[in-house]
Amino acid sequence: MRSWGTLTAICLGTFMLLLDVTIVVVALPDMAGSLHASLGDLQWVVDGYALALAALLLGAGAAADILGRRRVHVVGVVLFALASLLCGLASEPGLLVAARALQGVGGAAMFATTLPLLGSVYQGRQRSAALGVWGAVSGGAAAVGPVLGGLITEGPGWRWIFFVNLPVSVVAVWLTLRTVPESRGPRGMSVDWAGTAAFAVFAGGATYAVVRAGEDGWTAPATLVSFAVAALAVVVFALVERRVAHPLLDLSLLRRPAFAGTMLGAFAFNGVAFGAIPYLSIWMQTLLGMSPVRGGLTLLPMTVMSMVVAVLVGRLLHGVPARLTVGGGLLLIGAGTLCQAVLGAGSDWTALVPGFVLVGIGTGFVAPTVAGAALASVPAERAGMAGGAVNTVRQLGYALGVAVVGTVVTSRMTGRLPEEAAHALAGGGAGALLRGGVPEHSLRAAFASGLNGALVVTGLAGLVAGALVMLLVRPGRPAPTPASAPAPEAVPEKAAAKG
Repeated sequence: MRSWGTLTAICLGTFMLLLDVTIVVVALPDMAGSLHASLGDLQWVVDGYALALAALLLGAGAAADILGRRRVHVVGVVLFALASLLCGLASEPGLLVAARALQGVGGAAMFATTLPLLGSVYQGRQRSAALGVWGAVSGGAAAVGPVLGGLITEGPGWRWIFFVNLPVSVVAVWLTLRTVPESRGPRGMSVDWAGTAAFAVFAGGATYAVVRAGEDGWTAPATLVSFAVAALAVVVFALVERRVAHPLLDLSLLRRPAFAGTMLGAFAFNGVAFGAIPYLSIWMQTLLGMSPVRGGLTLLPMTVMSMVVAVLVGRLLHGVPARLTVGGGLLLIGAGTLCQAVLGAGSDWTALVPGFVLVGIGTGFVAPTVAGAALASVPAERAGMAGGAVNTVRQLGYALGVAVVGTVVTSRMTGRLPEEAAHALAGGGAGALLRGGVPEHSLRAAFASGLNGALVVTGLAGLVAGALVMLLVRPGRPAPTPASAPAPEAVPEKAAAKG
C-alpha cells in the first residue's frame, strides 16, 4: 500500500496545484461578468497565485527540511483547500485575488516537498518510475487545465473550479498521513527567513511595478517607487545570501555560464510560452463569442504537440546537449509567439494555430529537459538547490510574463479607444465596453492591436533568451565544490529528492 499510496498522494497534490495555474484561464470572462472585474483584476487573479508560488517556493523547501517534509506538505494541502473554498465564495475581485494568493502559499508548501518526499521513499528503478509518473501527471495537469476549466465553467459555473479541490484535498491528506513517512534534511540546517522575505518583496515589487506601468505609465510615481522597492529588495537578497550559513541560493553558482543560462531559459520559458494565454482566452470568448469549452479546446494544438514532442524527446534525444533542447526549444517558442501576432479586427482563432503548433513543439523540447540541465550544471551536492531554483524562476517568469502582456495589451488598447471607452476598459474589461455601446469592430481592432504588440514583445524575448542559452550552456569541466556546500553525507537524499 505504501509504495503506490505515496506516489498517489504526491501526484494528487501536484495535479491540483499545477492545474490551478491554468484552469482559471478560460473562466476569466465569466469571473469578470460575475464579479464586475476589470482586466487588471483578472491579471491579478492569474498572477496572485503564480507570484506567491514563486516567492515562497525556496523558503518552503528549506523550512520543510527542518520541520518535516510530510508535515509541511499536509499543511500546504490544508491551506490550499481552505483558500480554494474562499476563492469559490469570493464576492468581489479583491477577495478572489487575496484567496488566490493564499492558494499560492499552500501550493508552495506542496510543490517544494513533492520531489523530496518521493526521493525519500523510492530508490533505484522505483524512483525512476515514480518520477516518470510524477512528470506525466505534471504535464497532464497543465494540458487538461483549460479544457477542464471550460467544462466546469460552462456546467456548474466558474466557482466550482475551486470547489472541486476540496474532496481531492481530503483524499490527498488522508493518503499522505497514512502512507508517506516523515523525512527531513541534514541536521544543523536553518531557514533563511531574511532571504525568503527579501526575495518575496523583490518578486512582488517587480510584478506590481509592471502592472502599475500599464495602468499609470512607466514614469508614474507608483511605478517608479515599486521598481525602486524591487531593486532594493534584490540587493538585500544578494547581501543576505552571501552572509548566511545556509542560503536559499548560492550566488556563486551564477558565475557558472551553464547554470546562469539555464536559469535565464527557465525564466523566459513560462512567461513567453504562456503569458499571453489568459488574454487570448478573453479575446476568444468576449469578442469571438466562444463558449468556455470551445475556448479551452482551441489550445489543444499547443498542448497535444507539447506532450507528443516531450515523449519523443525523452525516448530519442537522451544525451543531446541542453543548449540544443532548451535553447532550440526557446527559439521555436519565440518564433511561434511571433507567428501569433497576425490578428486583426476580422481575425478568427484559427489564425493562432500555426503559432500554437510551434510553441507546443518548443515546449515539448524545453519542459522535460530544463530541470535536468540545471542539475547538470552544478555539483551534485547543490542539486537540490538547483532544482528549487529552476522551479522558482519558472513560476516567477510566468507571473511577470502575464504582467508584461497585460500591460502592453491595456496600454495599446487605451491608445486606440476614445477616452470614455478607455475608462470603461479600466473599470470593467471588454464586456463593459460592449455593454457601453463601443462599436464591436473598434473594440476588436483595439484588442487585436494590443495582443499583437504583446505577442511581438514576448516573442522577441523568447528569441533573445534562446540565443543566450545556446551561447552560455556549453559542456565544460566540472567546477570545484563551493566552500559552503553541505556535507557529503547529505548529498544522496538532497540531490535525488529535489532533482
